[in-house]
Amino acid sequence: MAVKEVRVSVANVKEPLEHQVGNLYTGERVAPQRQLKTPEKKTYYPITVTAEDDSGLTDTDNSQVLEVYETNVFPQEFILATPEGEEQRFLRDVQLDLEVGDTNDFELTAPLTDEIWQGYQVYMPDTEYGGLIEEREVHTEESATYLRGYTWRGLLSQKVVEPPTGQDYLTLSGELNEILEKLLGDRFGPLFVVDPVDTGITVQNWKVDRYVTLYDAIVKLLTHYGYRINIAYKQGDGLEYGAVHLQAVPIKDWSEELEYSQDSRINFIVKDYRRGINHLICLGKGELKDRLVLHLYVQEDGSIGKSRFYKGLQERTAIYELNSEDDPAKLEEDGREKLKELQNYKKIEMAIDDIDVEIGDIVGGRERITGIYLKKPVIRKILNLENGNITIDYKVQGDD
Repeated sequence: MAVKEVRVSVANVKEPLEHQVGNLYTGERVAPQRQLKTPEKKTYYPITVTAEDDSGLTDTDNSQVLEVYETNVFPQEFILATPEGEEQRFLRDVQLDLEVGDTNDFELTAPLTDEIWQGYQVYMPDTEYGGLIEEREVHTEESATYLRGYTWRGLLSQKVVEPPTGQDYLTLSGELNEILEKLLGDRFGPLFVVDPVDTGITVQNWKVDRYVTLYDAIVKLLTHYGYRINIAYKQGDGLEYGAVHLQAVPIKDWSEELEYSQDSRINFIVKDYRRGINHLICLGKGELKDRLVLHLYVQEDGSIGKSRFYKGLQERTAIYELNSEDDPAKLEEDGREKLKELQNYKKIEMAIDDIDVEIGDIVGGRERITGIYLKKPVIRKILNLENGNITIDYKVQGDD
């Protein structure tokens, strides 16, 4: 009998091999993505090879195992470049603290002898970790220089979008990345570019808020359509200088694939706060019986209304005074915001150390003892470089 077909199965995906000559069959397979929930540094996948002859008989070999090793999320180093973008060297023997999502700035500690100064670029290629050096502080006693500046994301916050002269609002229409290009304009010269990728999302007559930062304008637009801004410094080809590339990309929900619980042996903090206020008495302007008074109540689902839900022992009441407020609508608006700060809440602080999740992406956390499960967007990342080692701390929405 002659061999009719040889198939290989890796991670339950079966594909035929290509017949070369005689009994030689070959094929190329892409290793499956590492299972993120396991703490191991490599994952084992059994390989099943099945040969079938022209009579329909099969023979199976399960003796082989594929080992997929975890790759370092940060295999690269930070690069120093001139203000024009000419690469100088790798940054070694330095310390770096870089934050994106909140202050969007960085501090680089270098030896006193380093000639690094204003406008120099610091970046890790193909990531958003980088920015411009615009502040220097020399400490002769420490023989150190502290260099500070805004990250690429931070620089977007240093530009303001204004309405056109004679118009109430700047109104934009078009594909998402086309709109990003219009908003960016020539504000940063050749340093910032928008990748011409068609998202398939078409916007009609989007009104940009008046006098907001470029960054806030971009985030509000993209979030409305379920997208986020992707920022990455990409090196140029040949003698060309690199640039910061911007692109609208869909928000990724990692909560199913990247869920942290006791099973993953990842440490995290779960807080279920039940001592919060659920009845807020808002006091506005006026005296005695003529004073403006408003009662707000937390409902069973955590929303805020004007009917009482929690009673007796469960009711927790507080006073919120705004003595100069005579507008009932404004008193209610401020009171609702205050009650949100005071009511019960649940929070999970997660340590994500095996994947570089982007600002705006969704992660999930489950605590089996309390049964708490939360899905939250990543809003802040703090990168630390020390002694050649890079670590990142993540903050999700709702963290202190």
